[in-house]
Amino acid sequence: MHSLPSHAMRPLCLNPSLCSSRFPFFSFSIPIFHKFKNNPTVYKKSQKGPPFFSIRCCGSGSVTAKPSWELRRNRAAVQEPDEKVVALRQLFTKPGIGIDAYIIPSRDAHQSEFIAECYMRRAYISGFTGSAGTAIVTKDKAALWTDGRYFLQAEKQLNSSWKLMRAGNFGVPQASEWLNDVLAPGGRVGIDPVSNLFNLLNGEQFLFSYDAAEELKEVISKKNLELVYLYDLNLVDEIWKESRPKPPNKPIRVHDLKYAGIDVVSKLSSLRAELVAAGSSAIVISMLDEVAWLLNLRGSDVPHSPVMYAYLIVEVDAAKLFVDDSKVTSEVMYHLKKAGVELGPYDSILSEIRRLAAEGAHLWLDTSSVNAAIVETYKAACDKYLMNRGSRGKTKNKQYFESDSLPVGPSGVYMQSPVSLAKALKNPSELEGMQNSHLRDAAALAQFWCWLEEEIHKNVKLTEVDLADKLLEFRSKKDGFLDTSFDTISGSGANGAIIHYTPEAESCSVVDPNKLFLLDSGAQYVDGTTDITRTVHFGEPTAREKECFTRVLKGHIALDEAVFPENTPGFVLDAFARSALWKIGLDYRHGTGHGVGAALNVHEGPQSISFRYGNMTPLQKGMIVSNEPGYYEDHAFGIRIENLLCVQEINTPNRYGGIEYLGFEKLTFFPIQVYYLSFFVNIPLYVKIRFSTHFSVH
Repeated sequence: MHSLPSHAMRPLCLNPSLCSSRFPFFSFSIPIFHKFKNNPTVYKKSQKGPPFFSIRCCGSGSVTAKPSWELRRNRAAVQEPDEKVVALRQLFTKPGIGIDAYIIPSRDAHQSEFIAECYMRRAYISGFTGSAGTAIVTKDKAALWTDGRYFLQAEKQLNSSWKLMRAGNFGVPQASEWLNDVLAPGGRVGIDPVSNLFNLLNGEQFLFSYDAAEELKEVISKKNLELVYLYDLNLVDEIWKESRPKPPNKPIRVHDLKYAGIDVVSKLSSLRAELVAAGSSAIVISMLDEVAWLLNLRGSDVPHSPVMYAYLIVEVDAAKLFVDDSKVTSEVMYHLKKAGVELGPYDSILSEIRRLAAEGAHLWLDTSSVNAAIVETYKAACDKYLMNRGSRGKTKNKQYFESDSLPVGPSGVYMQSPVSLAKALKNPSELEGMQNSHLRDAAALAQFWCWLEEEIHKNVKLTEVDLADKLLEFRSKKDGFLDTSFDTISGSGANGAIIHYTPEAESCSVVDPNKLFLLDSGAQYVDGTTDITRTVHFGEPTAREKECFTRVLKGHIALDEAVFPENTPGFVLDAFARSALWKIGLDYRHGTGHGVGAALNVHEGPQSISFRYGNMTPLQKGMIVSNEPGYYEDHAFGIRIENLLCVQEINTPNRYGGIEYLGFEKLTFFPIQVYYLSFFVNIPLYVKIRFSTHFSVH
């Protein structure tokens, strides 16, 4: 049992002129970057796990903060009229519609977490701007489901016409169950099959893909409810009208090979080998980051994500990119032509699906992500083919296979996209770019925190937005900076408890030096993507805040130090980060780690570290994940500590069972404030030793 290091063992401040201040930081160690080689990968359809855990109770006898539902402020006792909801309901009875409920998604047709403004239909209709959630409007009710990251934000943003459904909390029905409860038998539930939704069955963030549509259809059919696809008509767009923003049309750029590591021809060749091995003749790639990675292209259609709106179809002997050609520069055109990729209009994807079916293609579809419209179009075209040709006989059209073991005519190959895992296993060039971008990002962060420390000591009044803007200013001066990787979460005091809080100039708080301050931020550089969270205090935190911070840090260290056998899925490691909190009955309402793209989306799959055990994807060498445990007391404070880690092989003295053991190498270079660790929460001696070896970021 060991106490904290003495003052002499604490690191120097980032600002030498303020060494006497209580604002020191530390880092575990300087990351040493190694090259990784990808193992041959067998792509299989992801296993469907058991139902997800419900969110665990975070209560503790020592917690004095009331639950958020007891503190709902500024709410009228009588429902407020909502003109948008009223207008939406008026469309329910129009000819050709005839529905009793309508589901409005968070996402676009490509499973994008961040979406262009013109697709923010759920935010428009409800006023809730969080990235995850599903709204359902019936003839007399309006409800919104979201997860624990957004409970407090939704409370603030929803008016009294809406009922907030805290997904995962005890007693909160799943949306499909709620529909069965509130609609009479024979009711009709409308959706836009191109749009994608929060998964209505388990409250987790998945697309309203073909799989989700089929599951929803099955559940509501038990109450004799009908799922109605409203093709070519989105009801929210009908009331949004001229005020709806225009689709983005910024130019696409080529992602340099020195950052991509592998050329497009090689990537397509590997993908085609997967197609042949799976008995498929073509594949539809609809996820935007998969399209960008496969073609070594980047765009700026979506805030914070360097992607462009496009579909890609790869056949065994051809490839076509479906995109608005006004975005395609001459450089991009030449780049695609060299790789044998043709262009097609973005809105012609469904006609191309029909063509493939008519030619007898065995189409690979990842039904967990491809939208329902594509899958339904292909199935209908297959049925038409069989009706015209009969169930047997050879097609006179393009013949993909000559094998008696394969069905004659078109058929679907329903498997997880092989691009998802290939993209997650970073090659040496991608890893080098991630390391270099994190070094530059750390320099910007050092400049920012030095500036902030000086301003705090001068008693300058600063708002949460001021700090976010200043950090952006420092980052924007670094080589290769393109954008933030998400809206900066800059939360002082109680706002830090809003897990995905975004400050706004007209309503944000002034940063209080006597309260905890949480800053979660990241950047997109030409060679990499960053994501980092630090929680600091500028004065003297309470004993409660010290204890909670120390336990969050212990969890962060436990995961950072984890060594585990190969083929271990991320959920197995989640408890490492929560154990110190669990010991006093505390927890947090979000996963511990997410995948991160290389100069791509800040959130990517298929890997994750989460208490939800449905994701069986094993962590593998070359994957990048975040390590971000936290603790949040509603309306009081929030704590989160986040670094990015790269999975690497660990040279253990033993290899039980002849298998490899894996661990993590840090990509994040910035130190953590440790001055206020609690003396009452034990820190192992080896941690003290590591804390005493700090470095300066120049």
